[in-house]
Amino acid sequence: MSPPVMPESDIISPYSLPNPHRVLGVAGLFVAFLLLGLASYRVSENYGVESMRQAASHQLDILGAAIDSEVTRHASVPSAVELNPDVVTLLRAPSEEADIRQAEANRFLQKLNDHLGGPAIFVLDLSGRVVASSDWIFSDNLLGSDLSYMPFFRDAVRGTPARHYAVDHIRHEPGYYFALPIRDESREWAIIGVAVVKSGIREVERRWLAQEAPALIVDRNDVVLLASPPEWRYATLGRQPTAVLERLGRQQFAGQALGAISLDIDLAGADEGRVVRLPKHLRDDVAPAQGARPYLAMARNLPGTAWRIVVFSDLRAVGVQAATHAALSVAALGCLLLGVLYARQRRRLARGREEARAMLELANQELERKVEARTVDLSEAVSGLQREVQERQRAEQTLRAAQNELVQAAKLAVLGQMATGITHELSQPLGAIRTLSANAAEFMRRGEAATAERNLAIVEQLTEQMGNIIGPLKTFARKSPAVSSAVDIGQAVDSALFLFESRLKKDAVIVERHFAPGATTAWCDRNRLQQVLVNLVGNALDAMHDEPVRRLSFSSEASSTGKIALSVVDSGHGFSEEAVAHLFEPFFTTKQPGEGLGLGLTISRDILRDFGGDLMAGPAPGGGARFVVLLPPLSSGSA
Repeated sequence: MSPPVMPESDIISPYSLPNPHRVLGVAGLFVAFLLLGLASYRVSENYGVESMRQAASHQLDILGAAIDSEVTRHASVPSAVELNPDVVTLLRAPSEEADIRQAEANRFLQKLNDHLGGPAIFVLDLSGRVVASSDWIFSDNLLGSDLSYMPFFRDAVRGTPARHYAVDHIRHEPGYYFALPIRDESREWAIIGVAVVKSGIREVERRWLAQEAPALIVDRNDVVLLASPPEWRYATLGRQPTAVLERLGRQQFAGQALGAISLDIDLAGADEGRVVRLPKHLRDDVAPAQGARPYLAMARNLPGTAWRIVVFSDLRAVGVQAATHAALSVAALGCLLLGVLYARQRRRLARGREEARAMLELANQELERKVEARTVDLSEAVSGLQREVQERQRAEQTLRAAQNELVQAAKLAVLGQMATGITHELSQPLGAIRTLSANAAEFMRRGEAATAERNLAIVEQLTEQMGNIIGPLKTFARKSPAVSSAVDIGQAVDSALFLFESRLKKDAVIVERHFAPGATTAWCDRNRLQQVLVNLVGNALDAMHDEPVRRLSFSSEASSTGKIALSVVDSGHGFSEEAVAHLFEPFFTTKQPGEGLGLGLTISRDILRDFGGDLMAGPAPGGGARFVVLLPPLSSGSA
């Protein structure tokens, strides 16, 4: 019996309203949605720009401090040059002694440069000629170069310490120059030369301006000195006269062309943040139809220099976020209106529900009678399913118990293989204990208690050493249920390698571990994971037995599924394609008859799958085999 259908007169529809009212209602809703969307967009945009401005300001603080530290760390070097007697003597010396004095000054500057690790240090006479330089041993040294045109020289010979950015005309390498006048005490502190240190700034550009968004440093002439992207270097913020650019190129940039690119941006007010648009011909990823892209430019003056550092933050993310918030606001208003309409509709439908309830009760009684008639058949089917489930549970318990027994048997088999190595490790401490004990008894008989006490202390150390050897074996051989916990993968690998320590030494196996203990933690059973690793290490040693180079590598990384991937790679003979296809089948083995049952890898994979892991295998790059143990991360088990 079907429920009654509501009369069409009780259902609210916008089309049931009179025509003028419907038009006004739709227009009012459209205006409300439009105003709310615009308001939400503006608020979100302002908030996003402010957040981006704060982030850019913090970034400028960090970059400014780092660049200032990198550039000015050699600022005090000219003072050391000024105080050196060899340099002062060279500037005082007559021309016939200049060669001898120059060699001594060159060696001093070279030693100072080697100690500081990189900057070029040189000395100018009053004519602006380089008379001593730290790079005198190179063919393209600065000796004899005329640097009188450099602004830092003109300031220094007038008695003012100077710092200046320039490109030298010998190597055409940019640098930041610190110049200090050298005064002669014997001539009433008259200026006799200039000490200069050149600090390299390529490292500054590589380390501090390799930003995802554009960043640059400009000087007082609005010429870009350092930039990311690098093609902006020596560009200008705005277009400048050709004569001015040529003069700056001769004085500072060793004749290099300036202004080949003009960014055409105005940074007035950029200290507080300014929205600029980078021309589209400077950005290859902007299509011509899209025009220039908006960026938030933040500028900051670098202390002690005439430089300004500028970072550009892409505002596209702010626009997308603002549009998203506007859409969410409009959607929320729409949901609110739908909720109001739903409440009105619900009140109207309540009356219909009351009328339909009686009819539904009659239909329910009829349905109950039909259900009762069919319940008997369903009860019998459920009983059969319950019996089948119980049988499957008992079979699963039996299978799990058999698997645990196989795991324990595999452990004992490995322990049997390692018995010879462990016996060798314990034989030496036992022999020493036997000798020391006999000596201690003889010393006690003689009354030399101090000597006997020292022998017994050595016996105690040897006993502790034997305990350290036996302890991991007891833990490995213990039969215990699988309980997952936080397991340090590095320690598990070390424990597995410890059990094969004698064999590793005997076969001269090179063990490479690309992660340290404590670096990676998984959620699994420690003892079962160690059993899997022992099986994999044992197989790897068997595979590498006849190889000239035996290398066993362990590495750990996050897989695409979020699990921890522990790779075990050996330099053995590897697998054929047929072997890879059947590798995890029971009783399949690539070893010689009598050397294995072919159950180790199958059991290992089942062990890992019990706590959410897995085992995969394949050929390793360059030859050999590669097994990947997938383990659940710590977060998945502890959550």
